[in-house]
Amino acid sequence: MSDRPTPAVTNRRRLLARGAAISGLAVAGTGLAPTGTRAQDGAEGRLKQVMDRGRLIAGTGSTNPPWHYEDENGNLVGFDIDMAKLLAGALLLDDETQRRDPEALAGVVEFVVQESDARIPNLLSDKIDIVTQFMTVTPNRAKQVEFTIPYYREAVTLLFKADASYTSTVDITGTGARIAILENPTAQSMARNGVPDAEVLTFDSVANTILALDSGRADAAAIDLSTAQYNVTLAPDKYKTATDSWQPQTYAFAVAPGDQRWLNWVNTALHEYLVGLDFDYYRTAYQTHFGVDLPPPAAGFPVEYR
Repeated sequence: MSDRPTPAVTNRRRLLARGAAISGLAVAGTGLAPTGTRAQDGAEGRLKQVMDRGRLIAGTGSTNPPWHYEDENGNLVGFDIDMAKLLAGALLLDDETQRRDPEALAGVVEFVVQESDARIPNLLSDKIDIVTQFMTVTPNRAKQVEFTIPYYREAVTLLFKADASYTSTVDITGTGARIAILENPTAQSMARNGVPDAEVLTFDSVANTILALDSGRADAAAIDLSTAQYNVTLAPDKYKTATDSWQPQTYAFAVAPGDQRWLNWVNTALHEYLVGLDFDYYRTAYQTHFGVDLPPPAAGFPVEYR
C-alpha cells in the first residue's frame, strides 16, 4: 500500500532487483484450477515439474491483510505473496537474471486464490504446488500434508490507541477493561487467557473489533500479532501494540505428501531466507508488512541450535 514505510535494507546481492519485481508477478483469477494439464507423472518429482513448467503455482487468499489481500489497484499483495514470489524466483531464475531483469519474475509464479477450507483439497488434488496462506501447523493437518519449516510465529496480542495509558496485558489486567475480539467458540477464553478479568465484547469481523476500539466502546482489541503490527505500520500515530502476547501458533507452507525432494528444496530455500545468505529478502518483506526491522542472524554457532 502506498503509505507503508520503505525498508532501508542493504542487500549485498539482489535486493534492489527483487524489490522492484515484487509487485509485478502475475495473479491468477479466482477460479480454483489453473489452466493447463496438471496430471502428475509418478516418475518425476514436483521440483522437476515446476522447473519444466517454468512457473510455481501457489494457493493463497485475497482478503486477509497483511498476509494476502488486494491493494487499491487490485493487485494481490501481502507477506505470503512476497514469500511465494521469493521462492519462485529462487527456483526459476538465476542470480544474474534477477539482478539485470527484474521483470523476469512476472512470469514465474501463478496464484490460485482459494478459501481457507480449500487449502488441503487443492493441494491433494494437484491443483497447486504449494500452499502459501498463513496455514497453522497442527498434528491433525500434518496427517494430510507435509509442512515446511516455520516462517512465522503468530500469537494473540492487544491493540491499543496510541495515547492509551496501557502498554501490556499486565497494565490492563485488574482494571475491568473492555476487550473487543472476533466472535468464535473460544473468544471468551482466548481474551481472558491474556486479560483474566476482561469484559469481553465479541464482533463479527476483525475490522469491527478495531472499530470498537476507535469508537471507545472497547479499551483494547485482542487480535493476531501480525494484524496489530500491520495496523500500527499503517497508522503509527493512531495505534500501538502491546509489548507482550499469548497463545502462540506456528505458520508454515504446505506441500503434498510423498515428495521428499520437493519438501527438501522448499525447506532449504526458506532456511536461507530466515537465517542464511538471502536473509535480507525476508527482512525486507517482514519490515514492509509488519513494520519491524529484524536483526540479522548472529554469526558463529548456528542459531538453530542455540
